[in-house]
Amino acid sequence: MKKLTFYIVDVFAEKKFAGNQLAVFRRSKSLSGEEMQQIARETNFSETTFILQDEPNEGGYDVRIFTPREEVPFAGHPTLGTAFIVCNEILKGKSDSVSLNLQVGRIPVTFGRDGYGWMKQVEPEFGKQHPAASMAAILGLPASAIDERYPIQEVSTGLPFFIVPLKTITALKSAKVDRDKYFAFIKDSWAKGILIFCPQAHEAVNDISVRVFVDCFGIPEDPATGSGNGCLAGYLVKHRYFGKDSIDIRSEQGYEIGRPSLLLLKAAEEDDKINISVGGKTMIVAKGEFV
Repeated sequence: MKKLTFYIVDVFAEKKFAGNQLAVFRRSKSLSGEEMQQIARETNFSETTFILQDEPNEGGYDVRIFTPREEVPFAGHPTLGTAFIVCNEILKGKSDSVSLNLQVGRIPVTFGRDGYGWMKQVEPEFGKQHPAASMAAILGLPASAIDERYPIQEVSTGLPFFIVPLKTITALKSAKVDRDKYFAFIKDSWAKGILIFCPQAHEAVNDISVRVFVDCFGIPEDPATGSGNGCLAGYLVKHRYFGKDSIDIRSEQGYEIGRPSLLLLKAAEEDDKINISVGGKTMIVAKGEFV
């Protein structure tokens, strides 16, 4: 295998060694899907991305995304982190916007002078709703911990999640997935990952707290999930969680596993469509070569 330049970045991080880790490989077109999967298994981050070539293809950069177990059509922190590498390492800061060609489609990302990058996600799809008792059993919580004013619902902006509203941060902190019940539950479901949230936060400046469980991809708990938070943003607008048809909020994640993360969520419903953007910072941690 030829030498491959790679970067390690922390995404949705306000400082280094926080947020969600990502490995980004450049000039990967010669690799087979199997080789990419082996490398993703070796890095063992939530996701690893491969920029196929340093030149754009019809205005966007071709990128593939892998978890330690499989390729996925879309994921949030890999999109933001990879776009950061394209803008800063390939384009050398000559542009503050870039588009990535992913399996889910073309995703535009724009970076502001404040250091925050914003990705526009595809319009959300809303799937089945589920009873509180079954999800509570999976999470090791009493059914009373779930806020039944709002549904447990499958939502996707490219990668589907179960969105689960909890009443308190105490319940959020104490959730623990029963793997046997989890895998039995998702066997025939559209969504595979579980996102739980509550209207309380560890930091007073933030609006909500989130945890995400994606054991199906080899990730028991994810520290920062742009795709899941995009689904959540659509859910919050659709169900008027904050009493209006738009949101502009700060979502925190990863505190329970020592990787505090901050995701900025903007969404608004216009003409029966929900437009969603997810923002955050990216910090470069390392650069090297795979041989």
